[in-house]
Amino acid sequence: MGRRSDHSRTELEALFLAAGEAHMAEAGFARFSAREVAKRVGYSVGTLYNVFGSYDRFVLAINTRTLLGWTQALEDRLSGAGPDRIGALVNGYFDFAEANPNRWMALYDHRMPPGEEVTERFNQAFGGLIGIIEREVAAVLGSPVDAVTHALTGSLVAIVHGHCTFALNGTYRSFGGDPRAAALARIRAALTVTHY
Repeated sequence: MGRRSDHSRTELEALFLAAGEAHMAEAGFARFSAREVAKRVGYSVGTLYNVFGSYDRFVLAINTRTLLGWTQALEDRLSGAGPDRIGALVNGYFDFAEANPNRWMALYDHRMPPGEEVTERFNQAFGGLIGIIEREVAAVLGSPVDAVTHALTGSLVAIVHGHCTFALNGTYRSFGGDPRAAALARIRAALTVTHY
């Protein structure tokens, strides 16, 4: 078992987060274990909690990294999207979820305990992700990014998220068809109605 003095706090954080991300990707949130992560790194779970404060803060830190990775994946997709940027966003949403199903679902499965707030870093990461979508929605509508665009973006994300979740858990099979294509069609229709 490693000793606390073997690594600095910053190094420990990086080690735990890398191992935590890998374990979340393998096991999913329901079977995620901070003790297992600490074991993989060679430290006690007490050291992990000393670095992050609690199990929930540790999961939140992993989820923050997932959001940042997802944001970068969407930006990368948009950089080569051509004129169909909404199609690129919807496909990028599905692609990230399909490539990282356990990490993606952990974003929605984890809840902070009552009375505990998410970190500012998590809020910024989530805001960065939504900001990309909001920016593209506003561009299609020829509108500023404002309260109306923000509310519409939330509804559009919910449409894509629902289709994506049903695709990943197999529920969409009972409806038939392609959930990705269906989500994109709903988004295009909503933006057309809103635009005109």
